[in-house]
Amino acid sequence: MEDPDKTEVVLLACGSFNPITNMHLRLFELAKDYFHETGKYKVIKGIISPVGDAYKKKGLISANHRVTMAKLATKNSDWVEVDDWESSQSEWLETLKVLRYHHQKLLSPDATNSLQNAIPLTKPGRKRKQEPNRHDPVKKKNQSPDIKSVPQVKLLCGSDMLESFGIPNLWKLEDITEIVKNYGLVCISRAGSSVQKFIYESDILWRHKNNIHLVEEWITNDISSTKIRRALRRGQSIRYLVPDVVQAYIEKNNLYSPESEDRNAGVVLAPLQKHASDSKN
Repeated sequence: MEDPDKTEVVLLACGSFNPITNMHLRLFELAKDYFHETGKYKVIKGIISPVGDAYKKKGLISANHRVTMAKLATKNSDWVEVDDWESSQSEWLETLKVLRYHHQKLLSPDATNSLQNAIPLTKPGRKRKQEPNRHDPVKKKNQSPDIKSVPQVKLLCGSDMLESFGIPNLWKLEDITEIVKNYGLVCISRAGSSVQKFIYESDILWRHKNNIHLVEEWITNDISSTKIRRALRRGQSIRYLVPDVVQAYIEKNNLYSPESEDRNAGVVLAPLQKHASDSKN
C-alpha cells in the first residue's frame, strides 16, 4: 500500500553526460536508497537533463548524440528517464530555470514546452493552495509535510558540482539561494570528502543546510566522462564503464576523437560569459 505520510521526490540530474557513464546511473540508485532509508520520502522518478550545445564546454559533442546515449542507457529503467527540453533550447539555460520547468510540469502535466513555464515559483509544492495569497510572506516550506499534492523536485549532483558554487561567475548567488532554499540538493560524495567543510564555509549553503542531503558513497566509483573520452582517444576499452548499448553507439558513430575534444577550445563557458557580462552592466 502507498504510505500517504511520505513526501514524494523527483530527482533531477543536470550536466553534460558526455558520455553518460555507469557512475551517472549509480547516483540515482544511491540517492533513492538514501531517501527510502529515512522512512520519510518516496522517490517516484529520476530525470536526466543533458545540457544544450550552447553551454560551449570544451569537448562537448552534439546534444542529439548525448540525449540518444542517455536514452539508451535508461531504456530498461523503470523510474529514471531522459528529458530533452533543456538540451533542445537554442540558448544555454541556468540550472535554476530547468528546476523551475520540471516543477511547473508537475503542477501542470499538460504544460507546453516553453520558457513561460519556467517562471519563478516562490513556493514549490504549495503553488495551488497559495495562489490567491501569492504575495503573502513566504513561510517555511520544508516544514509542511501535510501538503502532498506536488512532489518535491531536488537537484541530484556529485560533490564536484556542489563545490563549483564557489567558482566566480559560474553561478549567480541568487540562483544558488533559490536552488537550496526552494528545491534542495542531493549530493553524492565519497566518505571523508570535504563537502561538509565547503558547506560550513558558505553562508548561503550553511543557512539552508537542512535542505542539502549528503549521501556518502561507500562503494567508491571513480568513473568520469573525462576519463572515458581519454580512453577512447587512446583506443582503449571502455567496457563495463558505460552501458554496453552506449559503448556500441559510440563505436558505431565514432563519437570521441582528438578532433571532438578540441571542440569549443578557447571558447568561454556560457555561464562565465553571461554572468561576467551581467556583473559589468
